[in-house]
Amino acid sequence: MTTEKAKTGHTPYQETRGEEYMGKPMREHFSKLLNTLKLDLMASADRAVDDKKEEAANFSDPADRAGQEEELALELRNRDRERKLIKKIDKTLDKIRAEQYGWCESCGAEIGLRRLEQRPTADLCFDCKEITEKREKMVGKG
Repeated sequence: MTTEKAKTGHTPYQETRGEEYMGKPMREHFSKLLNTLKLDLMASADRAVDDKKEEAANFSDPADRAGQEEELALELRNRDRERKLIKKIDKTLDKIRAEQYGWCESCGAEIGLRRLEQRPTADLCFDCKEITEKREKMVGKG
């Protein structure tokens, strides 16, 4: 198993010489990757709900109750983040089916395989994402 596969749980796409960017094999690879990620997120959410049901207790000590409530609040934030990611995965899968996946929504350039392997739901190329983040920082400081 390669180091990259160990980190992400999948084998990165190996482009062949002269292969069309976002041709059918690439789209199939990313579709499989996204569906696996979605299933993992859904299974994680189910496990978390089951765990919280088992942990549910009525503590008489206010400190214990506060700790439990803080854990629940954190868990709910995580679940919300995962729910949003699942929606983004569904949107990305729709783009793959429409053969519009892999191009920057801002400038139209190829997002690139390396970036998509790291963040398969990316909809901006590296340069446009960097510009967006700089704008967000400037607005945040103002």
